Amino acid sequence: MKPAIPGAELGFTSDEALALDTLPAKIVIVGGGYIALEFAGIFKGLGSDVTLMFRQDLPLRGFDEDLRKTIHENLEQRGITVHHNCSPLEITREEDGTLITRTSIGNVQSDAVMFATGRRPNTSRPDLGLEDVGVDLDDAGAVVVDDFSRTTVSNIWAVGDVTNRVNLTPVALMEGMAFVRSVIDRTLTKPNYANIPCAIFSQPPAATVGLSEDQAVTEGYDCDIYCSKFTPMRSTLAGRQEKTFMKLVVDTSSDRVLGVHMVGPDAPEILQGFATALQCGATKTHFDTTVGIHPSSAEEFVTMRTKTRSVKHASGRDV
Repeated sequence: MKPAIPGAELGFTSDEALALDTLPAKIVIVGGGYIALEFAGIFKGLGSDVTLMFRQDLPLRGFDEDLRKTIHENLEQRGITVHHNCSPLEITREEDGTLITRTSIGNVQSDAVMFATGRRPNTSRPDLGLEDVGVDLDDAGAVVVDDFSRTTVSNIWAVGDVTNRVNLTPVALMEGMAFVRSVIDRTLTKPNYANIPCAIFSQPPAATVGLSEDQAVTEGYDCDIYCSKFTPMRSTLAGRQEKTFMKLVVDTSSDRVLGVHMVGPDAPEILQGFATALQCGATKTHFDTTVGIHPSSAEEFVTMRTKTRSVKHASGRDV
């Protein structure tokens, strides 16, 4: 999608970004999600002057706030100019070919503008004929399904991003397997959306599984929070100050680990293993009695002993 602003046709999306003829010396990237952060790192790594702008206080709306803050800091450490609470209003082309992006906080000049402002389901194609057969769509154009991925037509099912549930490739695979069990094996099966791990391939990358601190409190948990923030050895030797951040969200009453969050090198690889642990109901005691692999960043998850804070779901969060 591109925002409905004058001059939006002068910008491109992540599709076209992979087929540019020349590298823009200066680029504005609009958005604060996965794609925006990943392409900001790509263009910066290739040598472009990158300006990233998004509407929120921090990037990655919906993720754990401490993780978001660390990613924001690391973006700036990489030399990326970050404009938060900033929305594009209009794009115009100058006589010399450069672009001027008029925003809610001022103008930004660049050679290119990339929109990473989301996608919408491609359901309006006339050759699909969804409305002709009675498949309901929501206001965003996504196919409406029940808990088992059935549409409003009994013999038509839908999985993946077109349903606008959790738009991740492995989740679409999980939904597809649940469909196979429901239809082929005739065992009606719901996809399981608990503890879905995901990664943001920013530089350095981030990964998360389970509940954020805010989500846990909203769902009624009293929590103990464990955090660690440090500069990994490889960054120190390279002269960079980017931080690695790790966080555990633990249910106070049961000791069960509700969420694991990380920013830093190899975060996706590390969190894949902890995703299995959460699916098995791992507790903080399980983490504490696990022997770490030294030297590694991952060992920090099983050596964090000092509680950062406790939060309660009732009156007043910080205790």
